[in-house]
Amino acid sequence: MTIRILPPDVAAKIAAGEVVERPASVVKELVENAIDAGAKTIRVEIQGGGKRLIQVLDDGGGIPTEEIPLAFARHATSKLVSVDDLSRVTTLGFRGEALASVAAVSQLTLLSRPAAQPAATRIRLEGGQQVSLGAAGSPGGTIITVENLFYNVPARLKFLKADATEAAHIHRIVSHYALAIPTFVLLYKATSAPLFKPMAGVICLTRWRLCLIWKRPGR
Repeated sequence: MTIRILPPDVAAKIAAGEVVERPASVVKELVENAIDAGAKTIRVEIQGGGKRLIQVLDDGGGIPTEEIPLAFARHATSKLVSVDDLSRVTTLGFRGEALASVAAVSQLTLLSRPAAQPAATRIRLEGGQQVSLGAAGSPGGTIITVENLFYNVPARLKFLKADATEAAHIHRIVSHYALAIPTFVLLYKATSAPLFKPMAGVICLTRWRLCLIWKRPGR
């Protein structure tokens, strides 16, 4: 067989598979980005087990307008600049792959505003290609909306499980972060009401969060 260089869009979809295995993978990457941005409140909402919609809102530092297109470029990151920095990484993400990978296999909208910036910036991508970019209103922080995951990779989409199964994977991911990092408020909504709403600063926080997550009365 002849060796060929893959077209950029095909290469991007294949590379995305290394990061985005299922909706829970998207939630993991977006929640970690929010934590790295210094968020104190993170809200995760899903529909259709995350296949139809995943939305993550945070009150973190936000992304400056001039950097937003770069956020979707592969190997673009604010976490390190040299190989030596790898031994000093203190963030959850640092490879510069997450947003590019998620955008390549979904319809993604990002709205972000740093506190020092008068207006937010909104960017829309479909299959990794920029569709629109402009100013918008926002109270601050970042909102990332991922719609129709794997809409352009039918082979990947058909291997996803039922909505309830995919939602269970997401619930597990969100639960782990809610327990592991008790310094922020994390809200998770998969139905008409939040499944749990951990609050920061509570005595016996870990036990209290466990009670909320597993729907059992505290003792």
